[in-house]
Amino acid sequence: MTSFNMMNHYFVTSTGTDMGKTYVTAAMIRALRAQGRMAHAIKPLASGYDAAQAATSDAGMLLAAMGRAVSDEAIAAICPWRFAAPISPDMAAAREGKAIDMAAVIGFCQAAMAAAPGHLFIEGVGGAMVPLDAARTVRDWIAALGVSAVVIVGNYLGTISHTLCTLEALAAAQIAVAAVVVNEQGEGPVPVAETIAALRQHQGGLACPIVAVDAPGWLEWIGEQRPERD
Repeated sequence: MTSFNMMNHYFVTSTGTDMGKTYVTAAMIRALRAQGRMAHAIKPLASGYDAAQAATSDAGMLLAAMGRAVSDEAIAAICPWRFAAPISPDMAAAREGKAIDMAAVIGFCQAAMAAAPGHLFIEGVGGAMVPLDAARTVRDWIAALGVSAVVIVGNYLGTISHTLCTLEALAAAQIAVAAVVVNEQGEGPVPVAETIAALRQHQGGLACPIVAVDAPGWLEWIGEQRPERD
């Protein structure tokens, strides 16, 4: 029986909301597909979802990057837990009289990891410490899956502190970070290169590649697809 190496799977998280997780995930998928490599994504949890805007939703953008048509069925296949309120998922679920079943979410991700050929990106919701229920955060979700994290950060005043705090929070849970990707959204207070240099200077023992979106060689940290026998 052939399965796929865990190093082909990544959890995409961030320092907070609106850092560009979906934008960067879609960019990674398109870049890998352009190289002739297989790349897929799921977005298990989403808050602020509007069915009338499905094509521009996070799940819709991921489907487009994968070359798949956007439909209600396709959205549900990669994003089964969708809530209307644009707030933390635990609060958004509560407003609809629901609660997030983390065992089901983890099981959904594990099934996708087992089935997806090539690289799989699991896009989270909000930042790494966003609550999912009364006891668990996105960090616990990542740890339960046992995959490496890709941390998407912005280039804004405060991003160095937010990024270093996120890296330390992940390290405290023994979560490996495959890369930090800086997503420049508009004109930042300093050039992206200076932000990256500052992060590298202060990341200490939390060594991982720190790159800018679409910079030359920005995806070199993603390994080749390696099937393994079990």
